Amino acid sequence: MGMLEGKVAIVTGAGGGIGRAHALLLAREGASVIVNDLGGARDGTGASSSMADGVVKEINAAGGKAVAHYGSVTSRSDAEGMVAAAIDNYGRLDICICNAGILRDKSFKNMDDSMWDVVLDVHLRGTYLVTKVAYDKMIELGNGGRIIMTSSTSGLLGNFGQTNYGAAKAAIAGFMRCLWLEGLKYGITVNVLAPTATSRLTEDILPEAMQDKFPPETVSPPIVWLCTDEAKDVTGRQWLVSGNSVSMLSWQVTPIANRDLAEGPWEVAEIGERILASKETWPPINPLRG
Repeated sequence: MGMLEGKVAIVTGAGGGIGRAHALLLAREGASVIVNDLGGARDGTGASSSMADGVVKEINAAGGKAVAHYGSVTSRSDAEGMVAAAIDNYGRLDICICNAGILRDKSFKNMDDSMWDVVLDVHLRGTYLVTKVAYDKMIELGNGGRIIMTSSTSGLLGNFGQTNYGAAKAAIAGFMRCLWLEGLKYGITVNVLAPTATSRLTEDILPEAMQDKFPPETVSPPIVWLCTDEAKDVTGRQWLVSGNSVSMLSWQVTPIANRDLAEGPWEVAEIGERILASKETWPPINPLRG
């Protein structure tokens, strides 16, 4: 018996890459899965049912339970349709993994409004819509739940040429850091994943020599565990998963300067001297780059 017997999960962007790996492992652990995928290209254009259907066939062939959903995360009615599919087919909803995403990478100098808007729409609004509908249904059902949002080191730590993507992913992490506090009342945990894996989104970003080191299947085990009853008290955390490496990202405060208010505000030159004198104690901007 798996760790998720009787549970029902929605996974967006589950037609390939990390989403597919999540869906397959959830099913292997006993969950019934709504496999959502619009079936579009990496930049969000186009649509097809074949990707979601393919994953459903894999799950069913292995003895699991899954149904496909082809809607867009940017549509409230489609988000409602995903939740309705869970209830209509399996009678409950326990897990929501927001994984769908696209890329429109460009240096900020060459970024245009349409590139910015569509990436924010899919990642941030898409995560909001699916989470909102699933969260409300979980509260209504009264059984608690697990929500996993997908951020990125591009948003948490930074990456060249991804200001639109990074802004969306940073906002998703901020979304999680607020929602988990509200979810406590209802037994709903909320965590965020920042993965490194070879997929359609990263195949020409990760160096070819490194791609075999980051199979998407290695990302899913800790995320699927977060969906189990054992993880009922694990919430509000930012998880970095790459290969078989699992890390938790936590913010830290680095003291720079302090003095009593009775002494008045800092002089500009004086506080500047203090800031520069403290530079050796600063943490790296991106610890993954050294």
